[in-house]
Amino acid sequence: MDNSVFQVYEDEIQLLEEEIKRLTEKYEDLQQESTFYSDEEVQKSAKIFQREFLGHKGHEPPLDLIAELESLERDLSFLVKFTGIQITSHSKKTLERAANRTVQKHRLSGNCQSLPFCLEFQLLEVQNKENVSVAITDLSILVESGQCSELSKFVSSAEEHGNLLMFFRNLSSYAEWREHRRCTFLHFKAKYPNIVTLPEGQEGDHIILRNPQLPGLELIIVWKMHFSEEGRTTPVLDLLPKVPEQVLGQKAAVIANAPTCFRSMLHLFGIEAAIENLIQVVGLEK
Repeated sequence: MDNSVFQVYEDEIQLLEEEIKRLTEKYEDLQQESTFYSDEEVQKSAKIFQREFLGHKGHEPPLDLIAELESLERDLSFLVKFTGIQITSHSKKTLERAANRTVQKHRLSGNCQSLPFCLEFQLLEVQNKENVSVAITDLSILVESGQCSELSKFVSSAEEHGNLLMFFRNLSSYAEWREHRRCTFLHFKAKYPNIVTLPEGQEGDHIILRNPQLPGLELIIVWKMHFSEEGRTTPVLDLLPKVPEQVLGQKAAVIANAPTCFRSMLHLFGIEAAIENLIQVVGLEK
C-alpha cells in the first residue's frame, strides 16, 4: 500500500477526531438528551458505514475492521439468543455534571422472549482519587406480568434494591419458563380437548381436568413460579382436587393422596409425563 492510501486514512481519522471533539463539547454544554438505537438499527448502520464510508474512492475497508464488525455482530446475536433479551430503545439524559459527580437518567425498553418490559432509573457516578463508584437510584420497572403475582412481587423487590443485574437474570429465566408453561398447556389442550380446560387462557397459571362421565369432579393443576435471591426461577406445581361428596365418600383415601402422588410423579418423571399420567387416570376412570 503506497503513501497516498495511508494519507487518505489519516485525513479521514483526523476529520473524525475533530468531529467527535466538537460533538462532545456541544453535548457537555447543552446536556441534551441522546438516544441509542435498537440492535437492528446498530447492525444496519454498521453495514452502511462499511459499504459507503470505508469503501469510498475505490478503496476496500481493512480486513481487520471487517473481521471485527462481523465478530461484534455474532456476539450480539449470541447474547440475544442466549438471554432472550432484546433492547429496542434506550435513551439517556444528563441531569447533573460536576468535577467528580455525574447523574444521568436512563430509559430502557425491550422484550424478553414475548414479554415486554420498560424501565427508568438514575445512574449516579462518583469519582475520587482511587476509584469510580456507580449506583442506581429511582428504579422504576414496568413488566406485563398478567396473572403472575410472584413476578409483581419480584419487580417490587428489584425496584426497592435497585438491582438491575438480578432483575434481568430472573426476567430471562422467568420468560423461558413462562413460554414452556404456555406451550405445555396448549399441547395438552389440543391433545385432550374434552378433558383439559384453560380457564384463564394460554397465559394462565393453571389448568382444570374434568371427566365428562364424572360430573363435578375436577383436578386443578397449578403451575406457579418461585424467584430466588440468586436470580433463578423454579417451577412449582401442585394438584388441587375438587370432588363431589358422593365421589369423595367412595374414594376418600385415593383423593386425599392424589396431590402427594402427583408431586412424586413430578420428581420421578418430570412435568409433562406427570401431567400425561394424571390425564390418563382422569380420562379412563369409569
